Amino acid sequence: MAVPLFNTSAPLAAIDAEIRAKVAAILDAGVYVLGPEVRAFESEFAAYTGTDHAIGVANGTDALVLALRALGVGPGDEVIVPSFTFYASAEAIPHTGARPVFCDVDPDTMCITPETVKAVMTENTKAVIAVHLFGNVAPVDEIEALGVPVLEDAAQAAGTILEDGRRPGALGTIATWSFYPSKNLGAFGDGGAVTTNDDILAETIRTLRFHGSRDKQTFEMVGHNSRLDELQAGILRVQLPHLDGWADGRRAGARHYEEAGLGELVTLPKAAAGAKPAWHLYVVRSERADELRTALNDAGIGARAYYRTPAHLQPAMAEWGAGLDLPGTAEVARTNLAVPISPVLSRAEADEVVAAAR
Repeated sequence: MAVPLFNTSAPLAAIDAEIRAKVAAILDAGVYVLGPEVRAFESEFAAYTGTDHAIGVANGTDALVLALRALGVGPGDEVIVPSFTFYASAEAIPHTGARPVFCDVDPDTMCITPETVKAVMTENTKAVIAVHLFGNVAPVDEIEALGVPVLEDAAQAAGTILEDGRRPGALGTIATWSFYPSKNLGAFGDGGAVTTNDDILAETIRTLRFHGSRDKQTFEMVGHNSRLDELQAGILRVQLPHLDGWADGRRAGARHYEEAGLGELVTLPKAAAGAKPAWHLYVVRSERADELRTALNDAGIGARAYYRTPAHLQPAMAEWGAGLDLPGTAEVARTNLAVPISPVLSRAEADEVVAAAR
């Protein structure tokens, strides 16, 4: 059987009528920007993440830029960021005038560690971007103990939870989210958010997202035009109550792979200590990753490598990344392969993937 890498349509089928009704109601109301749906989603998402504030913005990349600016990051500062991540995590930093400083990752969790951060810290370090990659959780508490604010890039971690009940988005000083359609909580277009428990940071984000103004009349800052729109907020509101169930389905999919014997053939992803990841991607490692990808694709199974060229080796990052030695990053970039995962991945589909891999 064919097994897609992503299956975004099946989980939405059960709530299709509710989504369509929500969109129709928004069209009938005729309010599209910073209206009641955005306000309600912000309140509900803050409650879900366990934070005091959630501020909707246009996309996850804008969320990063605005969060860095709210932290006071600017020219002369350094921001530590992993190189094994989506490019936007690093791309946001130069927009503030600051310098990205790339750190290594633990190959097992594919996340940064206090040791990899400490190895590149300097007196100019203003913040650390901790990416909760593929739904796993970076050790935010331990990194913040080094004495610098942590910005959580939680774009891939919606639905993840810690054993102590906390969630990504409420672990560090401030956090950013993407609601790109393929994410665990996905809009029907672009969308993003910032979460924080800091009242001042939250008010700064709200001001920055609307041209640096609080009242549309007085412009206190050189801001941005970055707002989550009513349609996307409404669609996200319909989905949010289902997120934990979908996350359970993703964790069940990972168990299906374990029980089907995938770990006999490849190195399975390892959950960080105390974490119950809602796997946005289920990324295995193999010395024969490219051969495996070809074999799976030939069998009708979705599989692809991620970040084969890490951020520090991208042409636009040459000024800051040339000559770096990041052995953990090099290993996972070379050997990783994402195999199908979704809230509805069945044991039969996992068996099909394992059989093709074998």
